[in-house]
Amino acid sequence: MGTSNVVNVRKYCRYMKMQRIIIVVVLVLFLVPWITHYYLSTVERSSIRITHSAHSHADLPEDLSPLKGSDLQTRIEELLRIKGSVSSELREMEHKRQHLLSEIQLYTRNIEQLKIELLHQQTELTKLKISVEQAQVAQREALEQNTPELALPKRFVPNHLLPVLPAISRQLTRNCRMFSCFDHSRCSITSGFPVYLYDPDKYPVMHYGWDIDGFLKTTIKQALGYNAHFTNNPREACVYLVLVGEALKDNGDVSDHAGKFVDVSPLDPNALKRLPYWGGDGRNHILLNLARRDLSTNLGDAFSSLDTGRSILVQSSFTYQLFRPGFDMIVSPVLGPPGGDVWQECPSMVPARRKYLLTFQGEMKKPKDLNPSTIENSYDPKDDDEHIELDKFIVDHLRSLVIGSTNDKFSFEFECVPASDDTMNIGELDWSLCGTDSSRKAVLKESTFTLIFAPKSSELLTTSLLQARIYEALRAGAIPVILGGDQIQLAYNEVIQWKRVCIFLPRARVTELHFLLRTIPDNDIILMRRQGRMIWERYLASVQSTLDTVIAVLRERLNIPPLPVETVPAISVFNDTFQPILALIHLDTEPEESLGPLEPPYNSPAFKRNFSLFLTQSHQIWNDYGDPFHLYPTLPTDPLLPSDAKFIGSSRGFRPIGRGQGGSGKEFSEALGGNSPREQFTILLLTYEREQVLLDSIARLRGLPYLNAVVVVWNSPKLPASDLKWPDIGVPVHIIKGPRNSLNNRFLPLDNLNTEAILSVDDDAHLRHDEILFGFRVWREHRDRIVGFPGRYHAWDLNTQNSWLYNSNYSCELSMVLTGAAFLHRHYLHLYWKWLPQAIRDKVDEYMNCEDIAMNFLVSHITRQPPVKVTSRWTFRCPGCPQSLSEDDTHFEERHKCINFFAQVFGYMPLLNTQYRADSVLFKTRISHDKQKCFKFI
Repeated sequence: MGTSNVVNVRKYCRYMKMQRIIIVVVLVLFLVPWITHYYLSTVERSSIRITHSAHSHADLPEDLSPLKGSDLQTRIEELLRIKGSVSSELREMEHKRQHLLSEIQLYTRNIEQLKIELLHQQTELTKLKISVEQAQVAQREALEQNTPELALPKRFVPNHLLPVLPAISRQLTRNCRMFSCFDHSRCSITSGFPVYLYDPDKYPVMHYGWDIDGFLKTTIKQALGYNAHFTNNPREACVYLVLVGEALKDNGDVSDHAGKFVDVSPLDPNALKRLPYWGGDGRNHILLNLARRDLSTNLGDAFSSLDTGRSILVQSSFTYQLFRPGFDMIVSPVLGPPGGDVWQECPSMVPARRKYLLTFQGEMKKPKDLNPSTIENSYDPKDDDEHIELDKFIVDHLRSLVIGSTNDKFSFEFECVPASDDTMNIGELDWSLCGTDSSRKAVLKESTFTLIFAPKSSELLTTSLLQARIYEALRAGAIPVILGGDQIQLAYNEVIQWKRVCIFLPRARVTELHFLLRTIPDNDIILMRRQGRMIWERYLASVQSTLDTVIAVLRERLNIPPLPVETVPAISVFNDTFQPILALIHLDTEPEESLGPLEPPYNSPAFKRNFSLFLTQSHQIWNDYGDPFHLYPTLPTDPLLPSDAKFIGSSRGFRPIGRGQGGSGKEFSEALGGNSPREQFTILLLTYEREQVLLDSIARLRGLPYLNAVVVVWNSPKLPASDLKWPDIGVPVHIIKGPRNSLNNRFLPLDNLNTEAILSVDDDAHLRHDEILFGFRVWREHRDRIVGFPGRYHAWDLNTQNSWLYNSNYSCELSMVLTGAAFLHRHYLHLYWKWLPQAIRDKVDEYMNCEDIAMNFLVSHITRQPPVKVTSRWTFRCPGCPQSLSEDDTHFEERHKCINFFAQVFGYMPLLNTQYRADSVLFKTRISHDKQKCFKFI
C-alpha cells in the first residue's frame, strides 16, 4: 500500500501544478485584452484629434498659426512618423495577441486533454480499486475455505480374474438382485465401468448346428468398439458381455425340417460354464439376447429351461415368473436397417392430427397355435377362453367405431392377407403383424394413434412382438395406445418414462378409448410424438444405440458416472520454437465508463457434479434431451441456490451488488451480482484470410472486464505471417489451427475453452465493451439459451404455402440470434458435434453457410425456448473489409434451402418466435444526480 500512497501523492502534486497554470492562463486571458483595449482606445482618440486639427484650420491652436511651412512640414512628418510607429506597435501587439490567443487555445486543449486524462486515470483507478477489492475477497475466500476442490479420484480397477465359486441352485438364482448376485468389488465408482466382450466366434455358446446371426455379430463388435467403456483386458473388466442371439440354424432358419419351431433352446448351458471368466456362477456376466423372434415353445424366453447362474439376462421377451426386477433387463429387438441416416426413417411430426385417428394391423391367432406347456403349472385353459371372449368384444367394439357417426377416421385390419417375404410374422403367441414392413410403415405414417395389444397370457410380461410394435410406432410418429398396458413393461423401463410416450389402458376400458383420444389436444400430441422420436433415435434405433443404452443402464444401477466427453485438442498454428510478436496497439478508446474489475483469468469450475448429477437428476437426463452416455464439465441447467444461501453458508464465489444491499450504476459496476457465482467468458473467433481485420478486432478487446481468453480458430490453409504483431490485450490469445476450412469449426469443443460462457464473434464484428458486458450479464440469467445482438426470423412462404424463408428485415418478432455475435453455453459446442445429425454439418460444408442457423435449431429444439436478443443492434457492417461470404448473391438463397432442410431433418420446425428484447435496467429512467445508470450508453 506504500507504493499506492506515493502514486496518489504524485498525482496530487501534478493536480496542484495544473491548478496554478490554469490561474495564470486565466489572468492572461483577462488582463492582456483589457490593457490592449485601453491603450488602443487612447491612441485612437489622440490620432483623431490630430487628424481633425490638420483638416480644420479654424480649430488649430493659436501657437501653430505663425508656424512656417517648413516647420509645419516637419511637424507633419513627425506626426506621420509617430503614426507609423504606433501602427507598427499595434501590428506587433496584434501579432502578440494572436500568439497569446494561440497559446490560450493550446492551453485550453491541454486542459481538456488533461481533464480527459484525469477522468481516464480516475476510471482506471476505480477499476484498479475494484480489482483490488475483488482480489481481496477472493483471497479471503481461499483462506476461509476448509475443504479442497472436488477432483476425480484416481481410476481404480481390479487386476485379477473372477475367482471360481461353486454354482448356486436355480431356486436361488431366480431371486437374484443386484445386491445378492452381483460382485460390486469389481466395479468401483472410479473404475470407469470397463466392459469386456466374449468373441462369439472364439467362444461359441450355441448347440451344434446353430450359430448367431453373422450381421449381428459383426455389428455388435463394431458398436462396442465405439463405446468408451470397452476394454480388451478381462482382468480389469467390471462386466462381461456374452452374445447369445439372434440364433439361427446353419441354413439361416429358426425352424426344423417340418417347419415347426424347435422344442429346445439353441443355447448350450455347458458352453456358458466353459467360458474362461465365468467364475463358476456367472456373476457379472450379461447374456445379451437381441433376437427378433419369439420361440413358441418357451414363450419367447430363451433361458427358461437353462441354468444361467448369477448372470444378468437382457432380452425383449420375459415371463413374470422368470423376470427378476432390477436385475434382468428388457430391451427392444434390433429392427433398424444396417445403414443410412436415422432421421430419414421418420416422417414429419406435423400436422398433429393425421388422416386416421387410430389404426391397427394384426391377426389374432387361434388357441391351438399356442403351446403353453412350458409355463410350469401356471397355465389354465380357462384363461385363454376368457381372453378370447374379451378380445372378440374389443374387436367388435373397434369395428363399430368405423361405421359410427363420428367424423374421425379409423383403419383396423384384424385378418391378415398373405404377406410377402419381408413380412414380420415372427411366430408370436398372440397377435401377429400383418402386411409388409413398408405397408405397415405407410399406414403408421398416416396414424395419429396406433393400437397395440398386450399379450393375452397373463404370464407374459413382454414379448418381442410387443416391443417391435412400439419400435415401429415411434419410428413412424404414431402414438402407441397399449390395451392391457397395466399388464406389461417396456424396454429400459427403469430409466425411461414411458407415460410421456405411450397411453396405457386396461383392456376392460376399451369403450372409453375414443373419448380419451378426443380429449388430447394438438400440443400434447406433438409433445408425445416428439418425445417418442427422441426415445427411438437415442435408445432403440440401431445396434449401436441399443448396446450403448444397455451399458448405460447397468452403469446407472451402480451409480458410476459416464466417462468425460471428449474435447478437440487445441493445436496452435505456431510451432514450439516460434513465439508470436506481441505489441501494444492503441485504437479508438472506449467510452470512459467503469464496467467492472480487471482480473487475472479465472476458469469456470468443471465436473463439480460428477456423482451428484446422476443421483439427483437421472430421470431428467434420460428423458429431457440430456445425455446419459457422456459426462460434461457443466450443464446450462445446473440448479441455482436460493438467494439467502449466498449470504448463509454458501457465499463462496458470489459477488452480490452492494454486498447484498443493491445499488445503481456505481455498485453495479463493482460486482457481477446475479444468481450464479463469479465467472468470466471466452471469446471464440473464426477467421479466414483477413489478418488486419482480425488484429484490429482483437486490439479493441484490451481492458475488457471478465474476459478470460480469446481463442481464434484459423480456418485459412495459409498460416499467419511470422512478422505479424499480435495485440497484447492483457489476456491469453490462442491461435488454433482448424482441421480444415469449414464453418463448422466455429463450434469446435476445444480443450482450451475454460469457461461456461462462450462469446461467438465474427472477425469483423465491432462491439463496444459495454455492449459485450451487457450481453454477458443477460446471458447469465438465460444460461440455456443463445443471447446476442443480430436478430433474424423464419417466415412462412406465402407463395408456395409449404416452405420456410429466411428473413433479415427489421421485425417486431424474431426467432434466431446469429452466432456472429452471441453468447452461448460451452455445452452446446459438444452437442453440435456429438448429437446434431451429421447431415446438417454436411449441408453446412456444402453451402459454406448456415452454421449459425444450425446452432439456433439445436438450442431451440433442446430447450423449446427462443433466443434472447439484447440492445437495438440488428446488423454489423465492416467498411473496407475484404469480400465476405454474406455478400455473395447466393447467400440468402442458400439460407432458404438450409432452413427447410434442417426442418426436414428435425421432423418439425423447432424455432420459436419471440417479441422480447433485453435492454438495460434503468434504461431511459430519470434518476437523481447522485445516482448512476447501469450502463451510460445502453
